[in-house]
Amino acid sequence: MKRRTRAIMGTSYSVNSPSPIRSSGEPVIPLPLDILEEIFLNLPPQHVVCVCRLVCRQWKDVADSESFWRERCRREGYQLRDPSKVPSNWRLFYFLCKKRRNLIKNPRAEDEFRGWRILDDGGDQWKIEGTMVQHSNPAVKKNYVTSYGLCRKQQLINLREEGYSPSFMDEFQPHIRISDWYAPRWDCGSIYEICVQLLNDEQDVLKEFSPEPISFPQWNDQQWHQMVHVFKNYGPGVRYVRFIHGGKDTQFWAGWYGIRVTESCVEVCPGLDN
Repeated sequence: MKRRTRAIMGTSYSVNSPSPIRSSGEPVIPLPLDILEEIFLNLPPQHVVCVCRLVCRQWKDVADSESFWRERCRREGYQLRDPSKVPSNWRLFYFLCKKRRNLIKNPRAEDEFRGWRILDDGGDQWKIEGTMVQHSNPAVKKNYVTSYGLCRKQQLINLREEGYSPSFMDEFQPHIRISDWYAPRWDCGSIYEICVQLLNDEQDVLKEFSPEPISFPQWNDQQWHQMVHVFKNYGPGVRYVRFIHGGKDTQFWAGWYGIRVTESCVEVCPGLDN
């Protein structure tokens, strides 16, 4: 169907458009810049980017201004972790703070082994079971279980594909926070291990967190424990995060008596934690 346009008092618009837009780029509704900015600050950010900035040149200038997004960050509590590292793109900083999330896929075993690559599948291999002890997060209902031979699995996170551009990573070097939850069975000794690496474009290791394996004796309280590490000041070039964890039991019992893992997490943290 051919689109029709009409002209009313110097304003051209499509009959399919929700509001008229001046072809000259002049404001549809002339407003002082401070008032217009205040209006935009009270609109959803996606609406400002996808709708408001397309209306006219004045609205686009306000929606694209660094001062607007800096003020939006201030009002919503997204603070710079290091005041000496000021982002060159406040809009990008705002959205990366707002969209901060766990980059690990399927961390709670809710979708079998989707997203994970099995590196070692010893003993009776990996298995998924319900949690034996309630996790501090009520949403965690399942965990991965190791066997009597070494079991390890990994995820490789491509930061560029997740929205973190090379220029942002190199210029800003946001903290990268990793965490993992692990628990033994009460009646069997076990070992837990983790290794997280920051990699460059060629997937060479730039930084690594690889603590000594953690051992649990037989007859323990089988409570959940959390491993946490934050990468800081790691330098330019980081493009991937490789997350590896696993373990085994120490009694060499057939079945699944080894360490349990769940709720693994990798987060890029551009601003201070709220």
